[in-house]
Amino acid sequence: MASGSETVSVLDEHGSIRPTAAAEPYADLALAVPLEDRVAFLRDMVRTRAFDVAAANLQRQGHLALWVPSYGQEAAQVGSARAARTQDAIFPAYREHAVAMIRGLDPMAIIRFYRGMTHGGWDPAENGGFRLYTLVIGSQTLHATGYAMGIRLDGASGTGDPERDEAVVVYFGDGATAQGDTNEALVFAASYDTPQVFFIQNNHWAISVPVERQSKVPLAQRAAGFGLPGVRVDGNDVLASYAVTRRHLDAARAGEGPALIEALTYRIGAHTSSDDPTKYRSEDELARWTERDPILRLRRHLESEGVGADVFEGIDAEAAELAADVRQRTVELEEPPASLMFEHVYSEPHPLTTSQQEWLAQYEASFGGAS
Repeated sequence: MASGSETVSVLDEHGSIRPTAAAEPYADLALAVPLEDRVAFLRDMVRTRAFDVAAANLQRQGHLALWVPSYGQEAAQVGSARAARTQDAIFPAYREHAVAMIRGLDPMAIIRFYRGMTHGGWDPAENGGFRLYTLVIGSQTLHATGYAMGIRLDGASGTGDPERDEAVVVYFGDGATAQGDTNEALVFAASYDTPQVFFIQNNHWAISVPVERQSKVPLAQRAAGFGLPGVRVDGNDVLASYAVTRRHLDAARAGEGPALIEALTYRIGAHTSSDDPTKYRSEDELARWTERDPILRLRRHLESEGVGADVFEGIDAEAAELAADVRQRTVELEEPPASLMFEHVYSEPHPLTTSQQEWLAQYEASFGGAS
């Protein structure tokens, strides 16, 4: 098992297969990924980036209230998401766009969410167990841990049947590791031996606070203080991200308890569309990480494996089509009725929302139909 200070990597920055010493427990899983699946990983990553860029532009044009980019973090998300089984529950933060689409979510659900047209955006039961985006930093770690406790107490993990056993993946950033909710979740996960993986996307910046100011040791090392195994993986290496997540999710489903994965990656864009990263980070730092582009790394690897230009052209065309479709459907969106804000606030009708809806109806009626 790799320690929290060593980094698991399978592909070097040029796309060549060069497993690090820390990759030894995971390399077999990574290298066993069929070539067609590696191509599919690239398709996931390119589609996600095209969607991300399109949505960022839509926000700048006034079609979205906010946008949270995932640019640069595609390998960490795609590798980990493809490692999960269909029965697993996924608890995201708010920039896991690749994970969302892999689990079957229509990207327009994300658009509607960031346009402010819905409280949550989608039904997890209809979208591969992919839960709602969570803007309260770190709170999803408690939600995920409570759900994982339920899986264990219901006997839905550790049965010996990998086709039926369930687990949980929860995504959060390096900044969330400083939140009380996250640390409390780790305590409960360790105490109840929950079937889950904590997946940190360490993109080096908690808005404008660098990770080295948040933690004096690698974040993966913190797991030991809670009694969990912790692994640091190269988050720009999709094969490493896949293999490490797959190994620890399999262990969690089998009843071996939780684990923490720190995926080292980088936020190429802003924290959100309300942020200006030029105020707090250098151009040299950005350039160094841009050279480590996870999409470029995987593409170089596939080229070395004999994948032809026609495949890459097809993937690029498919991604461009997705982006164009999202743009068109966003422009065509109609604003929902005001009554929608009162629906699904509670699981059952509630007197508070009922009275608020009645007040709004009376207030609107007081204008006598004036526009």
